[in-house]
Amino acid sequence: MKHARPLPGSLVGRYHGWKATTYADNAQWYRRLATDGQRPRAMIVACCDSRVHLATLFEAEQGEFFIHRNIANIVPPYEPDGLRHGTSAALEYAVTALNVTQVIVMGHSHCGGIEGCHDMCAGHAPELESPGSFVGRWMDVLRPAYEVVKDIADPAERLEALGKQAILTSLENLMTFPFVADPVQRGDLALHAVWNDIAEGGLEVYDPRLERFAPV
Repeated sequence: MKHARPLPGSLVGRYHGWKATTYADNAQWYRRLATDGQRPRAMIVACCDSRVHLATLFEAEQGEFFIHRNIANIVPPYEPDGLRHGTSAALEYAVTALNVTQVIVMGHSHCGGIEGCHDMCAGHAPELESPGSFVGRWMDVLRPAYEVVKDIADPAERLEALGKQAILTSLENLMTFPFVADPVQRGDLALHAVWNDIAEGGLEVYDPRLERFAPV
């Protein structure tokens, strides 16, 4: 592949540092992970945002979570149309092959995808309205969420509300997948809506009894 280039030296140096310390101290554990396969406790659907560091946030060990990341942590509705659906494929594998018992959709504050969705739905981002915009067409999934929050007067409150409503929209979409809805109804699979405040290190979980997100 003529377009491939060597890794930057800074990354190579970090790798050698990891191999000489973290890996060397836990080599038996890594070999066990490789030979025994993965048995994650949960699947997490999270945003691609580089500021969202799931392993650090939950102090997770390698092999503990099956993680899928995309723009704005969206779960699209069930669409068995024979086309390419990366998020749906990850979900299918996690639930039907890995038999996870928890699916967590985690959003976060100051999400660029959510801001783009807001601007597009408000008519202020014509570039995202283009049929050729991958981001825009992906964000179409959240148009119903925008309709719920669009009348909130304060811009910052409206964006935060949109981010949280987007998570709930994803949970609703999860239940359109038969292989998710069936184990949920049997009590074998639980769905969770979580929101992370990056600046404050806060974590909120949606409480259906209160019908709102509440700090943990």
